[in-house]
Amino acid sequence: MAKFCFYCRDGENSETLRAVHLEAQREWMAKHDENYLAAGPLTNKNGDFVGSLLIIEAEDEAAARATVNDDPYLVGGVWQSIRVDKFEPIKGRWKEE
Repeated sequence: MAKFCFYCRDGENSETLRAVHLEAQREWMAKHDENYLAAGPLTNKNGDFVGSLLIIEAEDEAAARATVNDDPYLVGGVWQSIRVDKFEPIKGRWKEE
């Protein structure tokens, strides 16, 4: 299975929107738990949320995107942009043997 890194940047009013969609977003992640290798917020030096980092395991990029396309943070406007790149670990626990 391939790994894909989703670098999600927050948009305007993201703090308010995160609070509104937090419960639904956590439920979404739990429903798709088998796809997530890692997920969590990104913060700036002041500790303010600026985005999220998701590492999704899937057959291909289309399947990885399908995991994120209906995420409440995306649908609800928390994230203003998402960059997706294939991630190929060469060191650590996720390294392919």
